[in-house]
This record gives sequence, structure tokens and C-alpha cells, in this order.
Amino acid sequence: MIEFNLEKGLKGIAQTMVNEENSAERFAKPMPPAFATPMLVSLMDLAAINAVKKNLPEGFISVASKISITHLAATPLGMTVTADATLVDIFKNRLTFQVSAFDEAEKIGEGTVERYIIDIEKFTKKMRDRKKVREVDF
Repeated sequence: MIEFNLEKGLKGIAQTMVNEENSAERFAKPMPPAFATPMLVSLMDLAAINAVKKNLPEGFISVASKISITHLAATPLGMTVTADATLVDIFKNRLTFQVSAFDEAEKIGEGTVERYIIDIEKFTKKMRDRKKVREVDF
């Protein structure tokens, strides 16, 4: 088994400006012109990625497996959202992060993100092999 240079407490951040591209209106109409929940999930997940990516060996990445967040407040267009993630648990290749997000006024989200460390080459091969099996079946 490969050893990973990880320890609890590693932190990552991700930030974005709220605009038309990441607003709720992009996903459904009518919706308020506010930061969309799917984009909040994505930003929190990116903060988790950023917390550990420098500590993973060449050829390894982490992939999301479970995300559970609460969107606490709406953020209007033009404001900045900052997400942070803290690595709180490591079990073999499973990583659990506590995540939160803030705009310039208040906390807008909180929750957990679970990611697994994978060998990207092996993972990609296995994924492509699954597609080949499906193509043969049809």
C-alpha cells in the first residue's frame, strides 16, 4: 500500500465572484439572481481538493464520493464567496473534510465532503474498460 503524506488539519480554500454564470437562474427559471447551490457544492469540493493536492504523490488525485452541505444564506450577484475545507479524518485512502463558505456578509454554507485518493491511470483504465463492456452488450 502506498503511503500518503497527509495529516489531519490540512486546509484548503477556493473563491469565486457571484455572476450570471454561477447564479441560480442559470439552472432554472424563475430563480433569484443569487449564488446557486450546485455552485456552492462545487466550490466547497474544490476547497477540499486544494487542501491535499500538493501532498499527493505523482499520478494520484482525490475524487469526491459523498457531499453533504447546508446552504444557509443567499449571496447576490457581485459578492465574493470563499469556501474553506479542513481535513478531519483519514481512513486508508478515504478523506473526510469539514467545509464552510462565507460571503462578505456572513456564513452561507457548511457541511462535509468525502473524497478518495486514487491512482488516476488505474482508475481511468477501469472506467474505460466499463465502457467497452457496455458497448459489447448493446
